[in-house]
Amino acid sequence: MRHVSVRNAPTDRTLTDTEWATVAAEMVAVAGVAPHGDGHGCRWVAVRHAPDHIHIVATLARRDGRGPRIRGDIPNMHTAARAFETAWGLEPMSPLDETARRAPATGEKEKAARRGLEEPARASLQRTVRQAAALATDDTDFLTRLRDAGLRVREHHDENGTVDGYAVALPGDRADHGSRPVWFSGRTLAYDLSLPRIRERYEPALTPADITRAHHRIREAATLLARAGRTQGAGDVAALGDLLTITAAVSPATVRDKVRAAAAAFEQASRAPGARTLDGTARTRFKAATRALEHAPRTACGGGAPAVLNLLLALVEAIEAARAWHHAQNHHAQVRAAAQAAVLLREAATLTGTPTPSRPSPRATPRPAPATPATERGPAPLATSAPPRSQPAPPPAPGPGRSR
Repeated sequence: MRHVSVRNAPTDRTLTDTEWATVAAEMVAVAGVAPHGDGHGCRWVAVRHAPDHIHIVATLARRDGRGPRIRGDIPNMHTAARAFETAWGLEPMSPLDETARRAPATGEKEKAARRGLEEPARASLQRTVRQAAALATDDTDFLTRLRDAGLRVREHHDENGTVDGYAVALPGDRADHGSRPVWFSGRTLAYDLSLPRIRERYEPALTPADITRAHHRIREAATLLARAGRTQGAGDVAALGDLLTITAAVSPATVRDKVRAAAAAFEQASRAPGARTLDGTARTRFKAATRALEHAPRTACGGGAPAVLNLLLALVEAIEAARAWHHAQNHHAQVRAAAQAAVLLREAATLTGTPTPSRPSPRATPRPAPATPATERGPAPLATSAPPRSQPAPPPAPGPGRSR
């Protein structure tokens, strides 16, 4: 059985029943469930119980007894959705940019539960590799940090003996009845954790900013990010993501869970669709603040609660600047991710026990975004478990769903 939902944006006109029927027929056709003109296609039904969306449910058994060819069904339905948007003048959805977080598969979650682990191996490896990548200055430093963190590391070399890839495994995580480790290449962990993408983030050893001035560096970077162009901003938001990763690792226990959740939420916002160069005017300042946190005491805030608050509020300003930059580029998924991260950091700030200012410092406020961007209207209808607007949502469990 297969289930997807197709939804309009709140600003779109209300489609008629006939139009929704056309959408449903096209979706099951391009998905391979019931191709046009195929009398043996799978049985399906579409249900419209609200003005702005439909649900499509289909069997996965053809009438001739064969299984349907549904490989690539979700991308194909996205393409069909774009065609309807263009033809009917609907709001364009966020493009497929391969920036969504790669979630552990069901089998990985079940394996972790059997072993009594708090999270699947993939999630642990993602966090550890991301922390190493945020601080590394070259390949040797990166691979050494992975080994120092307790991971098993396997290097891949080209014909000249140069490292051109890597894989990591958790000690004790084995497959085939314990005969071999379960290896994850960087690319399979996350789109931006392949070795070529990590190399784009290397920064020569910087002189760390004094820890007491880290929040000033962040506010300076936020101001620069608010003025960044399309290309420069990609490097700035990537560096901000690295800074949040390290902040989560060194934050005091009172706020660590919230900061870690904020870093995880911002992860997609740190990846700009299609960007290959990570130069940026704010990048150096974010990197300097990151280095300062690495060399600070265990907490990011040797000055106590006021220092914690200053750091968190500076990060909120930077995230808001990143949100405004993504909004200007029409990166809808990244806008939502940044907004969620900002909310979590504000919640962390309230845990410091220090009164939180009612508004950011005027000098550090990023350029104003349009009055009603998508994130200020509340979460998009299918913001996390499904793609936005008129694209098909991945089916809920149980079922042969695919993640974007």
